[in-house]
Amino acid sequence: MTGLAVDDAAWASAWRRRSPADKLLLCGGLVGCALALPAWPGSVLVGLTAVVLALGPARVPARTFGRAVRWPLSFIAVGALTSVVTVGTGGLGWAPDAAARAGSLAGHALAGSAAVLLLATTTPMSDLLPALRGLRVPAAVVEVAAVTYRLLFVLLASLRTVREAQTARLGYSTPARGWRSSGALAAAVLTRSWDRARRMQEGLAGRGMETGLRVLPEVLPSSRAFLAASVAGLAAIVAVGLAA
Repeated sequence: MTGLAVDDAAWASAWRRRSPADKLLLCGGLVGCALALPAWPGSVLVGLTAVVLALGPARVPARTFGRAVRWPLSFIAVGALTSVVTVGTGGLGWAPDAAARAGSLAGHALAGSAAVLLLATTTPMSDLLPALRGLRVPAAVVEVAAVTYRLLFVLLASLRTVREAQTARLGYSTPARGWRSSGALAAAVLTRSWDRARRMQEGLAGRGMETGLRVLPEVLPSSRAFLAASVAGLAAIVAVGLAA
């Protein structure tokens, strides 16, 4: 089964064999810098660092990283637009500090998104979930994330199967047929996902499943050199961001 492009990139990444805790420290530190430091130059430094690390040492394909950032970018654009518009008695208008507010919001959000994508494109979920358990993240949160991750591939397979059947029946030969087929596709996938979730819950309950789904995690040793370089890099970003 063909997986997600981000997940495939994580498995093929040059950082695949590095400890998830090391990568969590680096990416979490970058997210913290993106939130705490001024947009200029803090967010710019964080974003550039995340992109350079992903495309350079981690060897994430530029096409995959660029496609992954498209959806966060669209939400950021909508959020920036709403932050610069004011609603008053005279109708819609521009906020007094519209440019600065939009730039700050977009800078922080883009930098944080790049740092999160760095983690997503270098760390498979099968490595990340045991690491979250080790960090004492609530078991219910980790379990929901694990089940959602597994169901995602089922939904993708269902989506691909239904669409191929529709295409074979010329369901997208005209714009009108395309709209009808898209609606039927969404309905079929939602119905299948609901049915699959229900059957999974009944199957686990029938087996007396009262604890989380445990897996045997792969032990990946931590690197002192990587940690030292991460801490030094984060400290340099903080120093430059605060000095400016």
